Amino acid sequence: MSAPSLTPSKTGNSLAVKPRSARPGPQGGRLARSLRRNLTAHGFLVGAVVCFALFSWYPMVREVLLAFQKTEDGAVSWVGLDNLATVFNDPAFWQAWRNTLMFTLLALVLGFAVPFVVAVTINEFRHGKGYLRLLVYLPVMLPPVASVLLFKYLYDPGYGLLNEVFDFFGLPAQQWLQDPDVSLLAVVVASTWMNMGGATLIYLAALQGIPGELYEAAELDGAGLLRKIWHVTVPQTRLILSLMLLMQVIATMQVFVEPFLLTGGAGPEGSTTTVVYLIYQYAFSFNNYGAAAALGLLLLVLLAGFSAAYVKLSRAEDE
Repeated sequence: MSAPSLTPSKTGNSLAVKPRSARPGPQGGRLARSLRRNLTAHGFLVGAVVCFALFSWYPMVREVLLAFQKTEDGAVSWVGLDNLATVFNDPAFWQAWRNTLMFTLLALVLGFAVPFVVAVTINEFRHGKGYLRLLVYLPVMLPPVASVLLFKYLYDPGYGLLNEVFDFFGLPAQQWLQDPDVSLLAVVVASTWMNMGGATLIYLAALQGIPGELYEAAELDGAGLLRKIWHVTVPQTRLILSLMLLMQVIATMQVFVEPFLLTGGAGPEGSTTTVVYLIYQYAFSFNNYGAAAALGLLLLVLLAGFSAAYVKLSRAEDE
């Protein structure tokens, strides 16, 4: 008997099944499979678009229309620029803009600089950074009403803590929320304390991304703390500082909650009347929705123009 051959026979090779080459399916089938795979993502996307359309884009379009309309007894009529004329002829209009600009400038001095200084200080600690971050962010987690009640207690002219401190050092008591010369500054201080936590955490995240070698090189060159901050920290966080400056201006130009809850909105002699509070008065006190929409449109155009100019200048500096 002959030994079995180790070489496969031609017959065996001819019986082997060859794999079929994969053929591309029809275009419609691939599209259907892609839609099924991304069905959840498309669902979330549609939900977000619907929410933006209903609660953001539609109110903006509606505001633009209301700025040129007047509603009386349920009847809507087009009045052109009459609403803008009503707003411009109101003496409170210029006072509101003056107070808003002053609030913005004071908030830039305190609300923009203080969180950065606090972030730099916390970043220098080697231990307890987590506890300090929680402590700084705690005011943001408090309801605004609770924070306002705290500052009303601090500012009370009779038993307030600030006047007690002033009395301890032999200083005269102040009418913090009743004096037109001091009330706006008191509101700025309260607003800074209530909102500085978020900005501080953003600055901390930016500071932790700076390479330590840069500080070591600065120390070898004999740089002190202030020079290291000016020549290393500020240039390395310039992008975040620019973005936060823009957001700070936009937020402070729309301030409403703090003056409304602390001083009732207008304040003594109208010293804390802001543009947004004047919009609130037109809409809900005077029932003049056209004037409120016209003033809101002016604020929108101003902030949009400022944002566009700021972005253009920032790009020119980068180039």
